[in-house]
Amino acid sequence: MRKPLPWLLLVCLAALPPNLPADTVVEEIIARVNNQIVTRTEYQRSKEQLRQEAQQQDSANADKIVAERDKDVLRDLIDQQLLLEKGKDLGITADTEVIKRLDEMRKEMKLESMEDLEKAAQGQGISFEDFKQNLKNQIITQQVIGKEVGQKMSIAKEELQQFYDEHKSQLEQSEAIRLSELLVSTEQKGKDASADESQQLAAAQAKADDLLTQIRKGAAFDEIAKKNSDGPTAAQGGDLGYFKRGTLAKELEDKTFAMKPGDVSDVVRTKQGFVILKVTEHPQAGVPPLSQIEAKVQDAIYMHKLQPALRLYLQKLREEAYIDIKPGYVDTGASPNQTKPVETTAKEAGAKELKKKKKKLGII
Repeated sequence: MRKPLPWLLLVCLAALPPNLPADTVVEEIIARVNNQIVTRTEYQRSKEQLRQEAQQQDSANADKIVAERDKDVLRDLIDQQLLLEKGKDLGITADTEVIKRLDEMRKEMKLESMEDLEKAAQGQGISFEDFKQNLKNQIITQQVIGKEVGQKMSIAKEELQQFYDEHKSQLEQSEAIRLSELLVSTEQKGKDASADESQQLAAAQAKADDLLTQIRKGAAFDEIAKKNSDGPTAAQGGDLGYFKRGTLAKELEDKTFAMKPGDVSDVVRTKQGFVILKVTEHPQAGVPPLSQIEAKVQDAIYMHKLQPALRLYLQKLREEAYIDIKPGYVDTGASPNQTKPVETTAKEAGAKELKKKKKKLGII
């Protein structure tokens, strides 16, 4: 068990503004996790976030969802502190991944620089520093879970077959296609607004034809889309997701549903400009053979096994940690083998230390 810290009822009084009385409670600390704390403000913020997420998830049953999960709010905050500390022990910083994720967001929002992304966040009332820290925490906890729990789980071939046999009705699917797009826009922008429309159309088509030639010669579709597409999916390599029959315009449906995975269309004229489409997947109707969806079945089994394995791991971390909960609050993830911290006052601790010294000197 880690060395306990003295119980704090108030945040450092030295941080109080000069116009506040000395006995003003700046923040209430409701839990200590090794050298970290969980404050009542964080706790209340998490409860409010839970309510917002429940409302977005299922507004009709939001109260029921909140009632089921509310008791675990403190548990989840403690989980996060334990995982973040484990991340430090493992040398996980996530700095590179944070920059990568922020840059992906910038591209998705069609922003020129990271400063523009920061301004966009501030314009929505979001602290950019808080946002980056929350993103970093999320990445670190995910990497710790993957390294310490996920990588240690194994899935046998027999498990794959058993899950497949038991869930065939849920695995049945309609015919669909997964599409990627590369759009060369014909919308007039900035200095091009004064250009002759026919010239602009010709230039756009020439660009689309050239990009199609590059793809047909072996260039990766997703890389060409990332660099050249004017569509909102450029950052994802043009991925549009899945479409069932009846969800596309008939002309596009007839064209794309006749294509095989990996096929790339000719340049197609649309209202937005000139588009090139690629069929990345084309699942047929019915229950696909296990060989086709083995990765999907593995993911389903992994997620099914992950939660109980993660809870056992977090119980173990609790048993190795120093955790103290303020009376009136409950950690629903507490391990039965946890040791309750023993508190001593500074006076008692000093007396014990003096007694030890006297014994060494032979005085007592």
